[in-house]
Amino acid sequence: MADPRPNFDQFPVTRTEEEWRARLTPEQYAVMREHGTEPPGSCALENEKRPGVFACAGCDQPLFATRQKFSSGTGWPSFFDPLDGAIATSVDHSYGMIRTEVHCSRCGSHLGHVFPDGPPPTGLRYCINGVALTFFPK
Repeated sequence: MADPRPNFDQFPVTRTEEEWRARLTPEQYAVMREHGTEPPGSCALENEKRPGVFACAGCDQPLFATRQKFSSGTGWPSFFDPLDGAIATSVDHSYGMIRTEVHCSRCGSHLGHVFPDGPPPTGLRYCINGVALTFFPK
């Protein structure tokens, strides 16, 4: 089956593999460019509660505001709604399941997945790899 994930070249921000490797840590590269997942509970941003914005570590695009964050108990930062236009999604068929993969709409970097088990008002849980985020306090 062909990979239904988006081609990274279709996004407004593109970089060569060398540029991505220079910008990202090896862990960030594995998650954001190779669709990996960080270990649960491994990122301090899971507990970040200060007012501010969580942005894409690949291009600094604002993705989520602190007010959209909640504690899901999963071990990854979780949000119930992204900022307008901040994310793109694709179908992920890995690991024998069908999931909705979440990407930065600006650079296409893999951020995590979205699930239909979040709190009101959206009922969604954007389960995001902390290494894919940069936090900018207000």
